[in-house]
Amino acid sequence: MSFATFLLNPKLIDALPASIDSATDIQARAIPAILSGKDVIALAQTGSGKTYAFGLPILHSIGQNKSQKKIASSSESISGLIIVPTRELAKQVADDLAKVSAGLDVRVDALCGGEDIELQVKRLSSPASVIVATPGRLLALVKQGSVSLNEIKHLVLDEADRLLDMGFIADINALIALMPERQTMLFSATMPGPLDKLTQQILSAESVRIETNVVNSAVEDIAQTIYHVNKGSKAKALIELIKHNAWSQVVVFVNGKANADGLCKKLIKAKINAAALHGDKEQAMRAQTLQNFKTKQLNVLVATDVLARGIHIDALPVVINFDLPEQAAVYVHRIGRTARAGLSGIAISLISHAEMQNLAAIRALTGLALPLHELENFPVTDKPVDPNSKRPPKDKQANRRTAKKRSIRDFSKTRKS
Repeated sequence: MSFATFLLNPKLIDALPASIDSATDIQARAIPAILSGKDVIALAQTGSGKTYAFGLPILHSIGQNKSQKKIASSSESISGLIIVPTRELAKQVADDLAKVSAGLDVRVDALCGGEDIELQVKRLSSPASVIVATPGRLLALVKQGSVSLNEIKHLVLDEADRLLDMGFIADINALIALMPERQTMLFSATMPGPLDKLTQQILSAESVRIETNVVNSAVEDIAQTIYHVNKGSKAKALIELIKHNAWSQVVVFVNGKANADGLCKKLIKAKINAAALHGDKEQAMRAQTLQNFKTKQLNVLVATDVLARGIHIDALPVVINFDLPEQAAVYVHRIGRTARAGLSGIAISLISHAEMQNLAAIRALTGLALPLHELENFPVTDKPVDPNSKRPPKDKQANRRTAKKRSIRDFSKTRKS
């Protein structure tokens, strides 16, 4: 469906990237509902075009309102607010919307942690009509009087399920309490129970519910493969897969920050061009690392779930779960980094015996069989985890003997005798 069908401002349509020539399913269904002023709950797979689905109608409405009222820039107030879970997503959404809004003279800004708050306060001296923000930083700016929510007309909770997963519900409720009546939109790829409860609290009874996919499902164009390997063989298996397939770009997901750094070192030692991305990295370094990966200066990005939501990487061919996530819904978001905008992709997971329960939860959530495969040259020799087994009692005498040894030299003498 052509974007011209929606009667959006032609300047918005002309500013869309050249690669976008027609509306996706979520855009075709959400844009008319939002333009009509209705509250919306939209469930769509990651990579389906949600940013433009809410962004284009909001920008159109704000631009039209500015034109009709001839609002002077000096008195401009925040009309549109988009709340997202991570700083990377805030920057991504703000950049995408700023590119298409320039012709309407509608300024978009991002407010998130990782940047000096005083710099943000200074930047806000130039009014913005649309703010994309993470909850904690936005609430801090509101409390110190640098941001007013009194004129909010459009509110979007993007990646709403992740906002709840990350514990932002209290901040979100505090922010909503400071807003007037407004149009509210929730966009999410999954629909957990707490999110369903939130929609009932903040959306009107006449809200429109849009589902463009089976809830909690993954994109059909993703070829998903589960390899069963020994826990200690995962790094070697990953290196073998990357080298054998010669993929140009791979995102490897792990569950911990230390795991990301440790695995990255092993990949670099194996002469694989890799870098780690996680929450302990400074924001400037995170942004540069992500940019290097997008421009293919890096082949492999080892990341925690800071990257699992909302970051768009053009034509990313492969996602690998080095660790299965603890939450099944996160699996859907991780593999959704590939097969975006109608393209196909590959999702591979390396799992050990200890992760079988995680796999069972993913199968139950997605409704997929996801059979186990054995990776060639990596036979499974580990024994299954027995939940009823008990650890053998500690050898207290051995512990005492070890404590008496004063240095590594003592250990060496013991081995020689």
